Amino acid sequence: MKAIILASGEGSRLRPLTNTTPKPLLKILGKSLIEHNLENLWWLVEECIIVVKYMPETFKESIWKQYKNISISYHLQGEENGTAAAIKDIKHEKNEDILVLYWDTIYPRKELEKVIQSNNYGCLVKHVENPEIYGIFEQENGFALRVIEKPENFVWNLANMAAYKFNSSIIEMCKKVQISTRWEYEITDALNTFIQYNPFQLHTIESDLLDIGYAWNLLDANTLFLGNLSESEIHWSIEENVHIDGNIILEAGAIIKSGTYIEWNCYFWKDSAIGPNAYVRGNTSLGDWSKIGFAVEVKNSYIGENTKIPHLSYLWDSIIWNNVNLGAWFKVANLRHDKKNIRVMIKWKLIDSWKHKLGCIIGDKVKTWVNTLIYPGRVLETGTGTNPWEIIK
Repeated sequence: MKAIILASGEGSRLRPLTNTTPKPLLKILGKSLIEHNLENLWWLVEECIIVVKYMPETFKESIWKQYKNISISYHLQGEENGTAAAIKDIKHEKNEDILVLYWDTIYPRKELEKVIQSNNYGCLVKHVENPEIYGIFEQENGFALRVIEKPENFVWNLANMAAYKFNSSIIEMCKKVQISTRWEYEITDALNTFIQYNPFQLHTIESDLLDIGYAWNLLDANTLFLGNLSESEIHWSIEENVHIDGNIILEAGAIIKSGTYIEWNCYFWKDSAIGPNAYVRGNTSLGDWSKIGFAVEVKNSYIGENTKIPHLSYLWDSIIWNNVNLGAWFKVANLRHDKKNIRVMIKWKLIDSWKHKLGCIIGDKVKTWVNTLIYPGRVLETGTGTNPWEIIK
């Protein structure tokens, strides 16, 4: 079977992270989102086409022509936007089966198996409490009748989670799709046509499905992956007088220095450094060549590559991207006094993160001076910085 991964979008809801990195190449525990899906696909499909558009050259630098036994190729999407536009020009054999995945979801292997090994065409669905923000299937006896995008009135609560198994006729149907009110060509319009001619089975998800739609979902990913870490993997150096209460992964070249206390599960990428006398709490990941320095406390945070938190700083529930330098006594608040959810400014609109605790989101190449204080949910854009004693409200 052939898989197609749709990876052409800019990921504007993930800015500032995606200002410098295409969203499918954001990493979780050392692997990009696409690689996590390839890891679950490698024994189920023989070929994978990755559809690219935004910063396409970076994909070939990250993923070569082969991933284990999967042959990898790339398709450059044209000027038209949308998921139907992404696949309508892909070359295909008549009536061959194809699997279409979205980049921003990590699909567990056993869920993909259900779709691929079924005798019917179909996709994954899950029951949701807020159907108005999803594509929702009307169904009968487990088979789709149609999908309705973000219905204003309740019709059902089975949300479309994609991982579509089609035959290649879907590509021809995508060529006939009309532009939507969002000024995009939507694969769900072609899906409704496909359903008219083919029984389309809905497979209800039984395990955790991870969607990366916003930057704070990287914290959810840390929690999911590190929560399942049952034993430590130590590939490098731990000095004396280090206390580890939990399981960690310490990649090659990484070092934990004396006096450091690690609580619950953490991941430290290659050539990173922790300590001395640091306090690192659970579900934290630290990127390649990055540093958590002297007397720094970090909890539940995602820290990218070549980022330095040298000393005397306090970081909770935050996302810090690549090539960042935080000055001494950097502090971030993660909780509102009124105990309401933290909201984050995304595309000039305040978005509810649905998180009770959330620190800051910092883009690439940010440099802060000493004694910077940041309010919960604030964003520092790519290449910016702060002044000494500055408060980001």
